[in-house]
Amino acid sequence: MAERQRTIKRGAVIKGIGLQTGRPVTLRIFPADTDKGIVFRRSDLRKAPAIAVSPLNLKESKGVVQRTILSKGHAEVHTVEHLLSALSGLYIDNILIEIDNIEVPGLDGSAKGFVEILRDVGVQEQDAPRRYVEVERPIICQDREASIQVLPDERFRVEYFMDYDHPLLREQWVDVTLDGSADSASFFEKKIAPARTFHVDTIKRPFRLRFLAGLGRGANYDVTLVIRKDGPVHNEFRFPDEPARHKLLDLIGDLYLFGSHIKGRVIAKKSGHRLNNIFVKKLQSELEISLRQRERGRDRHRGDTKDNAPSISVLAGR
Repeated sequence: MAERQRTIKRGAVIKGIGLQTGRPVTLRIFPADTDKGIVFRRSDLRKAPAIAVSPLNLKESKGVVQRTILSKGHAEVHTVEHLLSALSGLYIDNILIEIDNIEVPGLDGSAKGFVEILRDVGVQEQDAPRRYVEVERPIICQDREASIQVLPDERFRVEYFMDYDHPLLREQWVDVTLDGSADSASFFEKKIAPARTFHVDTIKRPFRLRFLAGLGRGANYDVTLVIRKDGPVHNEFRFPDEPARHKLLDLIGDLYLFGSHIKGRVIAKKSGHRLNNIFVKKLQSELEISLRQRERGRDRHRGDTKDNAPSISVLAGR
């Protein structure tokens, strides 16, 4: 497992259109010092406010959640999950991201373009130990048929299971282990990052009318898999189970809202951004409880029982 923090070797510029808003956007990435984490800076707003990637800055959205949003004060950044997934897959801990509009570029609807750019600028290790979020006992969230749970594990393992009432979306299962190794990064780059966002086209949910709800204004048949019963419209699957791989990609990005990898096995069934975000908030709450327990433990004699043992903690790489 990679134990030292990482950043990129040099800066780069990424231009594109936001998948949901349809707004043109220029994104600039820069190396960052150790322990700075992942930070967005809205260069188009007065005083260029910064938004750190953290569960504390995760914006809770009402209704159907189509994207993950970071918010601090009056500043927001939308659809951060694909870029965060790329950073997670390559184990990049510290980076500054300047953005001149509200939404991250959608590129081809996957994390492939972000991974290619990060590979091109290069990744370098830094002289500081990496921090992990370590799970010490099971934690679970459920919402009807959807669920996410995390179990203790020495590695960061993520599994996703999809089973929808659609001939092309039944019983898809995919998993990945991310440990910072070259093999792990290569697998993510080739097998997970290229999976694109998708829309199941039905009479009740027609793709062409999504913009009326303020969704998918930057989407088209090239950057979104529009799936009907006989297959994608004007497109082809990159993988037979590409929808499940994209859901896994989204989940990895949402979990990286901590800015640290999880030492644990995450198992998700039919989850989306809404449940992912609830799960992240729950992990953050568990982390805060554990930190308070440890602080109290320093002031009294050791003797915790199993019932009040911490469920999650932060530790430096060993």
